[in-house]
Amino acid sequence: MNKRDLQLIDDLHRFRVMSRNDIADLYFSHLKSPITSANIVLKRLVRDKQIDVSKAFSPYVYFPIQSNMKRNSTKIPHFLKIVEIYKQLQQHTKIDSFIVEPKYKKGLAEPDILVTIKGKQFYIEVQRNLYSQKVMDQKIKRYEALKYSNEFTMFPFIIMVSDTRYEINSDVTVFQVSSIHEFMNKVRKKEQAKQPVNEIKFKIG
Repeated sequence: MNKRDLQLIDDLHRFRVMSRNDIADLYFSHLKSPITSANIVLKRLVRDKQIDVSKAFSPYVYFPIQSNMKRNSTKIPHFLKIVEIYKQLQQHTKIDSFIVEPKYKKGLAEPDILVTIKGKQFYIEVQRNLYSQKVMDQKIKRYEALKYSNEFTMFPFIIMVSDTRYEINSDVTVFQVSSIHEFMNKVRKKEQAKQPVNEIKFKIG
C-alpha cells in the first residue's frame, strides 16, 4: 500500500465510515477522473481485505476492516455528516486537529467533534434530528458540567449545526448555524469589518 492508501485507512478509523464520494473528494480531487480513480483503489482495498464496504447505500460506504458498526446502521448518515463538516472546514482553513466523538467522564457532554483551528478549539454538534427544548437544555447542562470539570484552561466555543434554532441561555458560548460554510463566512465578514465575533480572533485561510 502507498502513503495515500494508508492515510485513507487511517481516516476511515477516524471518521468511522466514509462514502465513495467523500473519499474521491479527499484523496482524488486533483486527478482528471476522481470518481473512477477512487473506485479502482477502493475495489482493490476491499479485495485485499484492507477495508470493508456496504452496498446498502448509494454511493457505497466504506469502513475499517475491524469496524463493529452494522453495515446498515442508522448511525451511518450521522457519521457521513461529520465527514461533510470536515470537508467544508477544509475549504475555508487549515485544520490543526479533528477528533470525532472525544470522550470525557460519564455525565459530561458527548460532543460530535473537537476541532482545533489556528490554536482555537471548537466543539461541533451535528443536529440532524429535531430535539425538544427540554432535551436541548439537558445537553447544554452537560456542556456546562464539562466546562467546570477542569478539563480545559480555556473552554472551547460550541458550534451547533442545525436547521432548527433553540433558545439557549448559558455561560457557554453556542453559535447556531445551518452549516459550517455559514459559520466561517460570518467569521470572515466580522474579520473584514474588524469586529470581534464573541472573542473569536483567528484568521481564516
